[in-house]
Amino acid sequence: MAAQNGRGDAASGTRGAGPRCIAIVGPFQSGKTTLLESILMRCGALSRTGSVKTGNTVGDASSEARAHQMSIEPNVASVEFLGDRFQFIDCPGSVEFLHEMRHVLPAVDAAVVVCEADDRKAPALELVLRELEEADIPRFLFLNKIDTASRRVRETLAILQRASRTPLLLRQIPIWQKGIAIGFIDLALERAFIYREHAPSEIVPLAVDESGREKDARFSMLEKLADYDDELMEELLGDMEPPRDRIFDDLARELQHRHVVPVLIGAAERGNGVTRLLKALRHEAPGLAETRGRVGIVDDGPPLAQVMKSWHAGQGGKLSLARVMRGRLAEGDVVTSSGGVEARIAGIVALKGSEQNRKPAAEEGEVAGFAKLDGIGTGEAFMLGKQRAAVVSAVAPPEPVHTLAISVKDRKDDVRLAAALQKIAEEDTALLVTQVPELSETRLSGQGEMHLRVTLEKLASRYGVNVASKAPQVGYRETIRSQANARGRHRKQSGGHGQYGDVVIEVAGLPRGEGIRFVDKITGGVVPRQYIGSVEAGMRDYCEKGPLGFPVVDVAVTLTDGSYHTVDSSDMAFRQAARLAMNEAMPQAKPVLLEPILSIEVVIPSEAMSRASALISARRGQILGYDTRPGWRGWDQINALVPEAEMPGLIVELRSATSGVGSFSARFDHLAELAGKPAEAVVSAQALAAAQAR
Repeated sequence: MAAQNGRGDAASGTRGAGPRCIAIVGPFQSGKTTLLESILMRCGALSRTGSVKTGNTVGDASSEARAHQMSIEPNVASVEFLGDRFQFIDCPGSVEFLHEMRHVLPAVDAAVVVCEADDRKAPALELVLRELEEADIPRFLFLNKIDTASRRVRETLAILQRASRTPLLLRQIPIWQKGIAIGFIDLALERAFIYREHAPSEIVPLAVDESGREKDARFSMLEKLADYDDELMEELLGDMEPPRDRIFDDLARELQHRHVVPVLIGAAERGNGVTRLLKALRHEAPGLAETRGRVGIVDDGPPLAQVMKSWHAGQGGKLSLARVMRGRLAEGDVVTSSGGVEARIAGIVALKGSEQNRKPAAEEGEVAGFAKLDGIGTGEAFMLGKQRAAVVSAVAPPEPVHTLAISVKDRKDDVRLAAALQKIAEEDTALLVTQVPELSETRLSGQGEMHLRVTLEKLASRYGVNVASKAPQVGYRETIRSQANARGRHRKQSGGHGQYGDVVIEVAGLPRGEGIRFVDKITGGVVPRQYIGSVEAGMRDYCEKGPLGFPVVDVAVTLTDGSYHTVDSSDMAFRQAARLAMNEAMPQAKPVLLEPILSIEVVIPSEAMSRASALISARRGQILGYDTRPGWRGWDQINALVPEAEMPGLIVELRSATSGVGSFSARFDHLAELAGKPAEAVVSAQALAAAQAR
C-alpha cells in the first residue's frame, strides 16, 4: 500500500495502468447526477455545469430520462484528477431501475453512495447499501445537501447507520454558522475548510470554539479504526497521538477490506465537498488489480471484458458498454463470450453521457462501448480468441411485480413490435415478454409502473411502434358441482355415406388440481374400440370453453353407452357426438367459476406494516401471517393469498405506502370458487367479449 503524507497525497507506489472505475449510486433524487456534473466541472471536463431540471446534464442523457427527470440507465464519463484517471458510472436510484446498477457493480473498483439527511429515505438507502454489501464493493458515503440539513450530523449518522450493516466512519464534520453549514473540518487532516461556490474549499484556521467538537469526533473516528489495528489501539489507550501516515494507511486499508464505510459531506449542487471526495478516491479507492482479485479474475491471460449494459442504437446496431478487466482489446478483434458466442468487435467508442468518440482500442481498466457484439448479453464476459470467457459475476434478473397486456395500435406494426420487444428485452434484463395464446395476449412485465411506462415510450420513440396497454386478463377456469348424464347423437345423411355417432356420458366434478379425466366403461362393443379415442378428443375439444365461457378443469367424463352404424360411423362423427353430449350435460351439472389465487410475500419497512396489511385486505386478500424479514433489521414480511384479479396496481399502491421501497413476490397457489355478483360480472363480460368477437 502506498504510504501517505500529512496532506493525504500518495508519497510512493503506483496504481497500475488504466483508470479506476467508480459507480455513483444512491436513492432516487439524492443528487447522483448532480454530483457527477460537479465532478466533471471540478476536473475541467465541462465548461459549465448543467442541471437535472433544465435537462442539460451529462448524465440522464436519454430523452426518457430527461422527460421524467430521473436516471433510467447507467451513464459514463471520464476525468483526470491530479494525474489520476477516473471513469464514473452514474447509476439509477429508483427501485424500479435498481437492476441497472447490479450489472455495473461487478466491474467497478469502488462506489460513492450519495444520500441525504432524510430519515424517510433511509429504507431506500438500505436497498442500495445491501446491493453493495452483497456484491462486496468498497464504498464511500457522500452525505449530500449538507447546506440544507436541519439536524446535526451525529443524529443523521445514527439514522444512516441503521441502513448499513457495515460501520459508518465519519470523516468530516460541518462548520455551522447560524444553523447553516458553511464548511467542514477534515478529521484525518485536522484542518478546517470553508465552502466556496463551485470552487475548491478554502483552508482556514481551526476556530477555538470548534476545537472541542473536532477532538471528540476525531477520537471516535480513531476508535473505529483501532478496532482493526492493534498498534493504533495501544497508542489511543496510552494517550499517544498516532502518526498521520498510519491513519491514512488505516483509512485506505479498512475501506478496501470493507470494514468501514467512510462518510464525507458536501453539497453537489454548489460543488461543495467535491475536491475532498476526489482526493479520498484518489488515495484510498482500490484499483483494477484489487478488483480482479475480488471477483476472481487471474492477472495473466487473454484480454477480458465485462458487459455492464447493452443498447440497440438504430442504424448503428448494438452497442455494449463494457470494462476491460485484463489486457487490451482493439477494433477487429474476435472475442468469445461466457455463453460461447463468437463475435468480432466492429468498433470501439469512448462515452461521455450520450456523446461518443471513436477510438482504435480500449486499454486495461477502461470502460468503453463495443459495437455489434451480437449474441453477447448484459452481464456476460467476453475474451479475446476462441476460448470461452469465464463468468465474472452471474446476476439473476429480478422478479417482475407489474404486468401490462400490450397490443399495437396499427395492425401492420405486429411484426415490428416483436422485433422491437426482442431488442428492448435484451437491453433491459428486468423486462419479461410472454405470450399467452389462450388469451391472445402479449404481456410485458417489469419492476413497476414507471419502468413499463418508460419501456412503452422507448418502443414509440426508438422503434416507431405505438402500443396500447391494459391490465392483463385473468386466467379464469370453470368446473362443476354435481353430476349429470346426457346423450349426444350426431346423424347426417347427404347422399352416399352418411355420418353417425352416438354416445352416452356421465360428468362429475373432481378435486382441485386433478384436471380432466376420461373413463371408458363401454361393454359389449356398442361403441367400437377404434372410436373411443375420438370420443375423448371431442370431450377435450368442448372443455376448451365450457358453459360459462372458460376452460373446464377438474371434471371426470365417463363414457357409459352408445351405438354405431357399420357404414356411416366415423372418427369425426363420434368426435362430434361427444361434443354434443358435453354441451348437453355440462350446464345441468351446476357449473361454477374458478379464479386463480396467488401466494404473495410482501416485504416492507416495519413502520409501513399497517398500511400494507390494509392494502392486501382491501383486495380480498387473506393474510396468512407476519414475520420479520430475515437478515433485514427494521423490515417485515407479510404472507398472504390474493386473487389474481386483484393484483393489477398493487405494486403502485404498495410503493406509495412505503416511500417507494415495498415489493413482493407472487406464485400461483390454487383455484378457488368465485360466486355471487363478482362471478356474474366476469361471466357477463366474457359473454359480451365473445359476442363482439363474432
